[in-house]
Amino acid sequence: MTTDKPLSARDQILHRIRVANGGTSNAATAQSGWSSLARGYKRSATQTRQGVLILLEDRLRDYDAHVIRSTPADVRRCVAETLAARGKHRLVMPAGFPAAWLPPSLTFVMDECMTPAELDQVDGVITGSTVAIAETGTVVLQNVLGQGRRAATLVPDYHLCLVSAYDVVETVPEAIARIQATATLSTTFVSGPSATADIEMTRIKGVHGPRFLDVILIV
Repeated sequence: MTTDKPLSARDQILHRIRVANGGTSNAATAQSGWSSLARGYKRSATQTRQGVLILLEDRLRDYDAHVIRSTPADVRRCVAETLAARGKHRLVMPAGFPAAWLPPSLTFVMDECMTPAELDQVDGVITGSTVAIAETGTVVLQNVLGQGRRAATLVPDYHLCLVSAYDVVETVPEAIARIQATATLSTTFVSGPSATADIEMTRIKGVHGPRFLDVILIV
């Protein structure tokens, strides 16, 4: 196989799978074939803008997340009231998080490569988001300013996530298109608080991430 640049580990694995299944060893040819596949599933929104926001709220609540609506001018008050209701006083935040959204009465610690042990000592984490998917009740986070490292959003027991209505899409394909330009960044898909039923079919929260998720939807 010839290529103009070194293959990533992912591309090498996919190449070996294609060859093992009798397919082409040429990545460009394989990509061309992939692009020509018929895609009959829904790839764009079918609901009104308000309908998409309502759907997101419904799906998030179904996953046991708490959703609060706020206007842009009222975000700081909403953050303060949400954290007060949760009894949270000291949260970690990523670099680049908007200072205008932070209540001065609370303590926010900048994440500067905090260790898991240090992250475990805070009351929670506050972040923004890249995009939210209404159909699946999913919030997508990336390692960018205002959202930060994956570890900072998975180790603390509580996550307060701020989502702009502009960044809410209806379908998964729309979300994937939104993050295509930053697809190489560390990306986390969050659908409600962490929960699993793998252990004796008993639902357990907090195994893979925060047990509690609040979402402030800025409209």
